[in-house]
Amino acid sequence: MHNLLAFLTKYYHWFIFLLLEVASGVMLFRYNSYQGSVWISSANAVVGKVYEWQAGLEQYFSLVDQNAALTHRNLVLEQQLKAYKESAADAHEDSVQSLQTMMGNLGKYSFVQAKVVSNSIDKTDNLITIDRGTEDGVEVDMGVACGTGIVGVVYMTSAHYSIVIPVLNKWSRISCAIRNKGYFGYVTWDGVNPVVAYVDDIPRHAKFKVGEWVETSGYSSIFPKGILIGKIMEISDSPDGLSYRLKINLSTDFSRLRDVCVITEKDFADRRRLHEAALDSMALQRSRN
Repeated sequence: MHNLLAFLTKYYHWFIFLLLEVASGVMLFRYNSYQGSVWISSANAVVGKVYEWQAGLEQYFSLVDQNAALTHRNLVLEQQLKAYKESAADAHEDSVQSLQTMMGNLGKYSFVQAKVVSNSIDKTDNLITIDRGTEDGVEVDMGVACGTGIVGVVYMTSAHYSIVIPVLNKWSRISCAIRNKGYFGYVTWDGVNPVVAYVDDIPRHAKFKVGEWVETSGYSSIFPKGILIGKIMEISDSPDGLSYRLKINLSTDFSRLRDVCVITEKDFADRRRLHEAALDSMALQRSRN
């Protein structure tokens, strides 16, 4: 208390000066119409600028939410379009039965929206962290995609976060097919260019050309059929000469990856338990032999 009184005693003339300045300002702008109008105009300009900044921030954050929603919607619509095309191509099947089959296949999958919280593209074993985990229905071995194509496979999970092995990882190996051709192989990455991957094991009798699309085959239990992976850039022979090796331009830009969807399936847990039981049985038989 003593220090406060000493401070006020030492600088009291400054406080009196500020008080008189405020009083004179109030009197000037209140009792003079011209100065008052100038004050109101200036105040309105400042307040307008503040509101403009506030609106810009609100618009930015709303665009983030809209982008996430559009990523989810784009992925769903792609799968629906793929299913409609396959249904229309099935001329020998009854139209009602075809529609029921198509809707049943689409109904098997749902999508958990997530945001990328960490990512890398300059390593050979890149990993992605997303902000969804077991509490959100995400499990190990679930597929991850975005609005432009495939991303990777869930590798580890916690309650609220998950680690994804992306296509840009030397351990990644995802089943794929050439669109509308039926020939399938596996997508791998050589650890060099983050926009380029390779497709191996395409048979020598396959007929296709540069510029065609590669997509998920649907043969694995991780991804539904038809999610984009990339476009064929080059065709060459495999090292053993028994198959083709395709160089593809990835449809997903991993350097700008923000919003993704984890693909979940209703029967995922049952299928995974059955797969693990089969592996345990095979391991037991090997140990007996």
